[in-house]
Amino acid sequence: MRHLIPPASDLFYRRDDPNDRRLGEMVIPGGAGYDSAAVVILGCPQDLGVQRNRGRPGAAQGPTAIRRCLYRLGVAGLADLPICDLGDVPVDGDLETIHAVHRAVATQIIADGKLLISLGGGNDISFPDMAALAASGPAPALAINIDAHYDVRADQPANSGTPYRQLIEAGLIDPRRYWVVGAQPHANSPVYTAYLRERGATMITLSAARRHGVAETVQALLAESDAASIGWGFDLDVVQSAEAPGVSAPNPLGMRGDEFVALAMLAGAEPRTRLIEFSELNPLYDIDDRAARLVAVAIWYALAAFAGR
Repeated sequence: MRHLIPPASDLFYRRDDPNDRRLGEMVIPGGAGYDSAAVVILGCPQDLGVQRNRGRPGAAQGPTAIRRCLYRLGVAGLADLPICDLGDVPVDGDLETIHAVHRAVATQIIADGKLLISLGGGNDISFPDMAALAASGPAPALAINIDAHYDVRADQPANSGTPYRQLIEAGLIDPRRYWVVGAQPHANSPVYTAYLRERGATMITLSAARRHGVAETVQALLAESDAASIGWGFDLDVVQSAEAPGVSAPNPLGMRGDEFVALAMLAGAEPRTRLIEFSELNPLYDIDDRAARLVAVAIWYALAAFAGR
């Protein structure tokens, strides 16, 4: 933990009004609050994997933008929840070096029994995050990717489109316990559809999920799952670009913001959840902080659901 970069103090908004406290006044920055924390926030501010995947750069600024919006929100229902923001992993070196550091820190947090809220950066962060879950969470682990894309590209070197293939090929997750929720047929190759189908993965298109409700569909699947620990990866490009313009790969026909937040609430309420990750926010293309505010609100509702377990 000693190599982490503490979060900037100006991100912790203070209203200094005892009748209207904000998260920035409650969350403890740095390692001082780690031992007593039930929830730990960790950032990975890099977009090297996005650039390798020919996406538009800017997601490196995602963790800062998320914190700036999150810490302005109120504390209703969260006042007794101990939260620590450890800051960011260092992003010196290549993507593989950054992943190794992030994976080690995430493994310790999960092993210590904390709920990890992981902030990207590029969606390649799913590789170290889910690898950490596999190493330190109770087995078997379930990886849920809330995403328009499968993220099982066969590219070399690794990038933001490869993390779940890396996990599957390394034997870190069982493909039968890999779910993609919100996938868009026009955004995925049939080669990768066949790859996942042959391995028994669960692929749920957005249109299929909406037949019974997006959160309701996932909740029904969770009721049948034998997973002992669950990691959730929320890739913001699953959301329609009208509500989330600031992403690495804009999506005109994506999930609605309320559906995205409902899934975050489900993640927080699920007792087996050990990891909730948010990635691909790109502040350079955001409009009036729409995407950043959506992620902040999703985290808030996940925390509220966790606090209410």
